Amino acid sequence: MSYKKKISTLSNATRQPSAQAADDKKLDAALASLPQDEQAILHDLQRMLAVDTCFPPGQGYPAFADLMEEILAPLGFACSRVDVPEALWQVPDGSAQGARTNLIAALPSNAAENCNLYFHVDTVPPGDGWHFPPLALTQQDGKLFGRGSADMKGTIVATLAALRAAQRFDLPLHFNPVLLLCTDEEGGLYPGIRYLAEQRLFHGHMLSFNGGAVPRIWAGCFGSFDLAIQVTGRAAHSGDPLGGINAIEESLPLLNALYALKQKVEQRTSAMPAPPHYQGAPLTSRLTIALAKGGSKGSTIPARFELLINRRYSPEETFDQALAEIVDCIEQAMSGSRALAVEHHLIGHLAPVDDPTGPHWPRWLSALSVGFGFHADEFRAWGSSTSSDMGWVQQAGVQEILLGGLARPDNHIHAADEYTTMPDLIALSRAILAYLARDFEPNPTFDISPPERKTP
Repeated sequence: MSYKKKISTLSNATRQPSAQAADDKKLDAALASLPQDEQAILHDLQRMLAVDTCFPPGQGYPAFADLMEEILAPLGFACSRVDVPEALWQVPDGSAQGARTNLIAALPSNAAENCNLYFHVDTVPPGDGWHFPPLALTQQDGKLFGRGSADMKGTIVATLAALRAAQRFDLPLHFNPVLLLCTDEEGGLYPGIRYLAEQRLFHGHMLSFNGGAVPRIWAGCFGSFDLAIQVTGRAAHSGDPLGGINAIEESLPLLNALYALKQKVEQRTSAMPAPPHYQGAPLTSRLTIALAKGGSKGSTIPARFELLINRRYSPEETFDQALAEIVDCIEQAMSGSRALAVEHHLIGHLAPVDDPTGPHWPRWLSALSVGFGFHADEFRAWGSSTSSDMGWVQQAGVQEILLGGLARPDNHIHAADEYTTMPDLIALSRAILAYLARDFEPNPTFDISPPERKTP
């Protein structure tokens, strides 16, 4: 049976009223109260956006942990810091700098099970083209602008609002909430959640907020790695280049070879269900020449040329094969080069996520319906060729991973003028509150089998 058929059996149940006990009314009141928390939501978001946690270099993690400890203390959270050892995350080019400080914040509630609410606290650098200060909150035309507003500091703010509402109305919780505020999702060699998972520093199930404000059942995602390449020549005067070796010109065979490899790689399709906007087209592997940098002025033969390659690989591929294919391309293209050195090193890697469904998904889908107003028959299962650090969590033994968040196609995540909206913050907060509340009555339980996949 397909996802659509299974979920559509809930449509009638979604719209049937249930008996209202006193505790149910208390939950309803808590859910209804969330818009009244708007000023606190804005205040929290403003403070979080002001802390620069962009990666690279990722120097703001300790300062963000300071802020979160201050915000969480009045709610009764017990916080502990975990720094990823430098030997695991440091890369030769020095692009990662500063302590990799992760924060585990636990709120005891006498429940039988923990729910680990995952957030990455890093953002991509602001970049160019902003019409508003990127590291500040700007409200305009119903939008809340700032780097990280949607991806994903806004999701932390929504979670805090949900927990404040639970405490205001003295709601018993179905799960003990544990906030995992983690480093280096946007890049880096060793994401914080990978280290926490491998060290078994949390237990219970996982709810990741690295997703969107859409009726989606997560079917997984591709893996991704970044490979930096440096070609070394010899500087000389461009008008008298005797003895000079132009690193850029020596790299032209490599650029051509990488582009040819790109055409080959991007013919490979995945059986993972594609997003709706693909309109039936399959997900494909990706190779991107993401950066090319060299030279300084017209009168100088450039002595160094740098490339950055991003490779998105499907669960059907292996990391070792994908990396070896690029390394072989480099070696063959540069075998006859006059370059003094051709070096490459891995500077970031996220493992793929494969079928993260499990027993907690029905409750989460029901909660999303409460928060965003989705009907049960709107949910679809799909994956993506974007990537997540949840692949490392799966490799550490946690298969089921719930997914939600604030991302929408038009809110400029990873671009200038990133924004979210107050309605989306409130909706996500309602979903979180419903999911965590003991007295929430989800739709009747139903099975979620692995996503239906087409043969590539």
